[in-house]
Amino acid sequence: MRTLVLDQGYQPHQIVPWQKAVTLLYVGKADVVEEYEDVIRSVSLAMRMPAVVRLRQGNRFRQHRIKFSRLNVFLRDGFSCQYCGEKLPMRDLTYDHVLPRAQGGTTTWENIVTACRRCNERKADRTPQQAKMPLRKAPRRPKWLPGGTLHLDVSHIPQHWRTWMSWTSALA
Repeated sequence: MRTLVLDQGYQPHQIVPWQKAVTLLYVGKADVVEEYEDVIRSVSLAMRMPAVVRLRQGNRFRQHRIKFSRLNVFLRDGFSCQYCGEKLPMRDLTYDHVLPRAQGGTTTWENIVTACRRCNERKADRTPQQAKMPLRKAPRRPKWLPGGTLHLDVSHIPQHWRTWMSWTSALA
């Protein structure tokens, strides 16, 4: 079993083995937010297995550079088309090169935005200026993502975690 670790602002931060979560609890670095039904027993202690814990103080885990991926682009952009603003489920989204590859654009954080199919087809191989389709916000490398640095098989997210990972509803 694994435990979801939240930062002080209740944002998903990391997934750890339950043993690591128990250690964080024992040394006073975290508080239990949600528990599984399973009970952990030792000679002198019985407790329910932590499903979600929240760090008490600043994040002491090493910060990871956020991996470029389709899901992380969608997370960065809030599952919203950066041209028309429509919020859509993941299956109805594409990503678009701001400077098209045909014009020398690359697949980087700074050149990719989330787009609905209609806007992506309308823009075609043009820049937003050429297509007269202004971007809602300039694309940039994110410093953090709500749940975005957690590499998950979304079909196996424990029910206890779903409250804390609001983006999971957009993946359905």
